[in-house]
Amino acid sequence: MTKVVVTGLGMTTPLGGDVPSTWEGALAGRSGVRTLDNDWGEKYGLEVTFSGQVAVRPEEVLSRPETKRMDPSAQMAIVATREAWADAGSPDVDPLRLGAAVSSGIGGVWTLLNAWDTIKEKGAARVLPLTVPMLMPNSPSAYVELEIGAKAGAHAPVSACASGAEAIATAYRMIMDGRADVVVAGGTEAATHPVCLGAFDAMQALSRRNDDPAGASRPYDVTRDGFVMGEGSGIIVLESEEHAKARGARVYAYLAGVGLTSDAHHIAAPEPNGEGQSRAMRFALEDAGASTTDVAHVNAHATSTVVGDMIEARAIRALLGSHADQTLLSATKSMTGHLLGGAGAVESIFTIKAVHERQAPPTINVTQPDPELEVDLVRDVPRALRSGDVVAINNSFGFGGHNVALAFASA
Repeated sequence: MTKVVVTGLGMTTPLGGDVPSTWEGALAGRSGVRTLDNDWGEKYGLEVTFSGQVAVRPEEVLSRPETKRMDPSAQMAIVATREAWADAGSPDVDPLRLGAAVSSGIGGVWTLLNAWDTIKEKGAARVLPLTVPMLMPNSPSAYVELEIGAKAGAHAPVSACASGAEAIATAYRMIMDGRADVVVAGGTEAATHPVCLGAFDAMQALSRRNDDPAGASRPYDVTRDGFVMGEGSGIIVLESEEHAKARGARVYAYLAGVGLTSDAHHIAAPEPNGEGQSRAMRFALEDAGASTTDVAHVNAHATSTVVGDMIEARAIRALLGSHADQTLLSATKSMTGHLLGGAGAVESIFTIKAVHERQAPPTINVTQPDPELEVDLVRDVPRALRSGDVVAINNSFGFGGHNVALAFASA
């Protein structure tokens, strides 16, 4: 039977420009959220003037010709891809057996809106010729495909904030179905833009703690008041276990199972009982051939919204039952903010690192835990996972009722 393993990791986030710095920042319980260094609040009347911007700008890493032909979302994906590919040992793979699956929830918003500004101010003749390839939602996947020379297929499933996780699920299926031996997969987002900040705030979805940006994302705290915008990318290299063993690759973890469901409830709000979320987690465990007693850790979607956090908590309790108090829960958006389409991929890497290093990263900013939580929340400092073979679940949920759960198992 085919098994899928993780052999390479790469990311750029508000906590650091690569995996080591991001992971170190997460274990230290640092926040990557800062006040924006611009006049957007005053100029556009924005009520939210902070976000989690990447710690290392892609233009500091990429060449000028590369940044000129890619939207920032694709730039960040390429930065993370190069790290992940090198981390995997730059495997020698038949291009016909090599795939890509990289998603963005919003796409090239900077490119699109810059082009509109150009038309208004200078006329259509001044629009960049590469505008469409830069703004299209599959642009990051296409650039990753070109970067590694993948010919087994390049995919970009878009499911809002579940996009990065669904891309990883797509990559898993490509390997399980025999289409590819190696797939580079993940998500990316660069949507810290006045339009996105204003639009999410109009939905009353964002925290307005302008006086305390680092403390604004507070999942499961009774004072939580909305999510914090973040940006960045997470990319992983997946391989069939047979292929990885044949080349002597280091294995971080197994991607043992995936679960995808939909709520059919509301365009933005999750189904109140979390039934679809719980089913996704259950399907992932069934796919992995695991039981609830195997689950040692959950990296929650936990965006810090008043309603959403407790719906997920109910879903986790419904899944785990009496084993809930034996499972460590982390909410890493408290440190990175919400990376939208990049969240599921970055948080998958946090989950993989937790399984590989036997440490659950902390949740910060929780001073008054919601009494309804009733799951063992890792607060402020990391905690050790229990010994033995374990499974960790990463949850990602998106507007439209998209639910994705990924089950990673210790190698």
